[in-house]
Amino acid sequence: MSKPVVAIVGRPNVGKSTLFNRLVGGRIAIVEDEPGITRDRLYRDTEWAGRVFTLVDTGGLDFVEAGDIPRQVRRQVELAIEEADVILFLVDARTGLTSTDEDVAALLRRTSKPVLLVANKVENFQRTDQLVEFYRLGLGEPIPVSAAQGMNTGDLLDRLVSVLPPAVPEDQEPDTIHIAVIGRPNVGKSSLVNAILGEERVIVSDTPGTTRDAIDTCFEREGRTYVLVDTAGIRRKSRIEENVEKYSVLRSLRAVERCEVALVVLDAVEGVTEQDKRIAGYAHEQGKASVLAVNKWDLVKKDTHTSQRFTELIRRELAFMTYAPVVFISALTGKRVHRLLELVDLVAQQQCLRINTSDLNRLLRDAVLHNPPPSDKNRRLKILYATQGGVKPPTFILFVNDPDLMHFSYLRYLENQLRAAFGFHGTPIRFVLRQRD
Repeated sequence: MSKPVVAIVGRPNVGKSTLFNRLVGGRIAIVEDEPGITRDRLYRDTEWAGRVFTLVDTGGLDFVEAGDIPRQVRRQVELAIEEADVILFLVDARTGLTSTDEDVAALLRRTSKPVLLVANKVENFQRTDQLVEFYRLGLGEPIPVSAAQGMNTGDLLDRLVSVLPPAVPEDQEPDTIHIAVIGRPNVGKSSLVNAILGEERVIVSDTPGTTRDAIDTCFEREGRTYVLVDTAGIRRKSRIEENVEKYSVLRSLRAVERCEVALVVLDAVEGVTEQDKRIAGYAHEQGKASVLAVNKWDLVKKDTHTSQRFTELIRRELAFMTYAPVVFISALTGKRVHRLLELVDLVAQQQCLRINTSDLNRLLRDAVLHNPPPSDKNRRLKILYATQGGVKPPTFILFVNDPDLMHFSYLRYLENQLRAAFGFHGTPIRFVLRQRD
């Protein structure tokens, strides 16, 4: 099920980051009593009244200040507004209505999306006269809150949930594999989509950021149905003194959420960058099966060990994703592109593997006998029983005497034993620890 997106927008220093932290239940965004602290969009999933949604914190909108940074901040906010299902427009009740508030309101009135006007920094909820002037914005009744104190945020969330789009599961056929093509701008995602389809079905351009919308393309190959999603590229860090734009991800995140397989496209010429790590890391965190496609391999000078060295580089830089197969391709020439769907089929099947409970426990007993868990203060971890709790990704429930005694390195050892015995190629594995006396 695709999660709705809620964007918090407003002029600088009205408390957007404070409200973001309050609603997601943690200190995520940097909060300072100084305008312009938040420049990059932050996003976190949160839940209220049974509805899960993605909350996006944005930088302050300033239509007067010139320069690269304000311009990039405005672009980031515009992207967030485009992607949002609901917008929280935050104003400062203590300062009152400003001309910038009116400019932001004019921008939001042009959207067809629900906008909730939120008056922050309210100190006396019995007084409503300080909110009257905000009716001039033409966005309905202001909702008073104090984000710093958490006052009335429950009522705000109730209103927010009431205007979220209906929760409708994605209509996915069980035999259809949804593939999200993700990667930085200009790594060749659109060219790769065209190469897979064998025709010009999406726009191809050398200009980073050409793909603005996620374009779903359904096709069949050898009796199997696929849906290919070409997503907007995640933008590179700005080459100005201050990093304005870390990454533009909302379209890609939504595509990853509703796919079975993430096709992570890397640039063979540029190697593995920090952006690549972030993109691949999101697919991993979401538990998606993944294939790493190293594009533009035709542009690399090669010797007999080039692919081996590049594979070692990938395994080192993307150490959290060593399970993902690597294929070296050229979307331009079509070299090895045919291998991609073979690997997609493989990892899609592997993420659905179910292991018989008796076989699973037999494997764990052998693993523990060969390499007993380490002890902590004369207490040793005991794995009493295990069962598989689900697939996509494969999830295993371990009943133990004390979950705190489990070290991450021993979980990695158990994961390696599972992979050696059963495969699970291309898919992450999850463990859930439960205590049993």
